[in-house]
Amino acid sequence: MQFVLRRLAFYLVAAWVAITANFFLPRAVPGNPLAAVLAKNPGLDANAQKALEAQFGQGNQGSLWHQYAIYFGHVFTFNFGQSLTLNESVKSVIESVVWWTVGLVGLSTVIAFVIGTVLGIAAGWRPGGRLDRSLPVMMFFQATPYFFLALILIQVLGLTLHWFPVAGTYDAINYTPGWNWAYISNVIDYGTLPALTIVVTSVAGWMLQMRNVMVTTVSEDYVMAAQAKGLSDRRVVFTYAARNAMLPQIQGFGLALGFVIAGALVMELVFSYQGMGYTLLSAATAKDVPLMQGIFLLITLLVLLVNFIVDFVIVFVDPRVRTREAR
Repeated sequence: MQFVLRRLAFYLVAAWVAITANFFLPRAVPGNPLAAVLAKNPGLDANAQKALEAQFGQGNQGSLWHQYAIYFGHVFTFNFGQSLTLNESVKSVIESVVWWTVGLVGLSTVIAFVIGTVLGIAAGWRPGGRLDRSLPVMMFFQATPYFFLALILIQVLGLTLHWFPVAGTYDAINYTPGWNWAYISNVIDYGTLPALTIVVTSVAGWMLQMRNVMVTTVSEDYVMAAQAKGLSDRRVVFTYAARNAMLPQIQGFGLALGFVIAGALVMELVFSYQGMGYTLLSAATAKDVPLMQGIFLLITLLVLLVNFIVDFVIVFVDPRVRTREAR
């Protein structure tokens, strides 16, 4: 319990630092950043201009600390004003795109993790076997850039074989969003190629990490003792070896999940998949500061939250951590 409280305090301080930096950075820009933004977006309505004045600390906004207190309160409601390019609130923009990224990148990350972990367990249990010898081939795909594999998949499976659409999130002309199979299957069609890109380029990394830890764990005394007792290979692998070898894997998975919200930016760009990565790039290109601030802060806070949850899980999964923290 003491460990959890210490980690909670650490992550709360880290979150406060991220929130504070998000407030002060726009105000630390030399010159007049508000005038530069307004010059590039002459058609902004009055509400958007007032939101920008508050964000950059200009106009009749009170002292800097008063602005900071107001900003800190807005963080809890995720109120970052109006997007400069989409003419709607930052909160609404993020709500409309975040689930596309969570659904695509999140599910793809989970699939790659499960497949890579299972393959890594099998390869590490019998080092030098066929599966283990196939690892260099799989690492070729790990080293392949997202965009290169994505372009190959587009050319072969999309343009040549016409199996899947090559751009977008769904067919907005022929389908209306809703909980019906026609729409859901269309979303799956559009998400298959991006998901396949993520899975193929990620599996080998999870497999290699799990394989290396398994090779070390298999040589431990408690695993050899379990084998000497005549226990079945399946029980030794999953109850003794894999269970302990999974701990570094869980930590890596937690970090990967934290960055899911950022989206696979290059992949979303290649497929014109309108998730968080695509939106972030569009906001950066258009100098949409409120939208960039909202997305950056959301990514930071979710990374911290997921890592805290992983730390919490590891404390209760690994008795060695509990023993060490109790000293």
